[in-house]
Amino acid sequence: MVRLNAPSRLSVADSFLFGMANATLLFTVIYYITGLHEPFRLGFATEDGPVEWGTAICLFLSSLVLFRNAFALWGRRGVTAALLTGFYGLLFFFASGEEISWGFRLFHWQASEFFLQHNAQQETNLHNLVVGDVKLVKTVFGSGLTVMIMLYLLVLPLVYTRLDAVRRIADALAVPVPESRHMLMTVAATLVILSVQMMTKWESYEFIFSLMALSIFLNPRNADQVTNR
Repeated sequence: MVRLNAPSRLSVADSFLFGMANATLLFTVIYYITGLHEPFRLGFATEDGPVEWGTAICLFLSSLVLFRNAFALWGRRGVTAALLTGFYGLLFFFASGEEISWGFRLFHWQASEFFLQHNAQQETNLHNLVVGDVKLVKTVFGSGLTVMIMLYLLVLPLVYTRLDAVRRIADALAVPVPESRHMLMTVAATLVILSVQMMTKWESYEFIFSLMALSIFLNPRNADQVTNR
């Protein structure tokens, strides 16, 4: 779908992760142009389907990478960087659990009365909670989160290399900064997903973002500041 860096410049992990991202875009386009919208919705991008589980697994692996980096940073950069990185790891662990509703359908758990009353899908997750007339999936976990992710993937890498103040803040907060290849994949994925008119197409988008997150945490632009290198 999109040519990034020369193969020799990609690590084995990146080759796999970007290959999966390209394959996901390709499959999504094929489902769309062949008119197989229902098989896409009920199979490839269904609840507990391959894309959703792939997203959950990548988010979980991202949390493990961040926890590993936190332990390494404890002795090398101090407590603050280690605690911040550990906090990022907890966020991704939480996102992984939320993606599969903490095993609600996998283990056939019975939702508590609270979730039956306040969860839009009556599942054990927070992102589908309804508080009054407000759906968290559309407010906290919706457009606002998407904007933050896009700023992180597309804007931060540009200003990090151009503004010393931004670079110092990002490094002080132990924020892994994306590389150019992550920006290119984000743009390509966004254009493809916006051109595809299918229900649940955003599941593919989320999976690609989870693949990019894992790639970034393994090989960030500022690896010397946020990893065990």
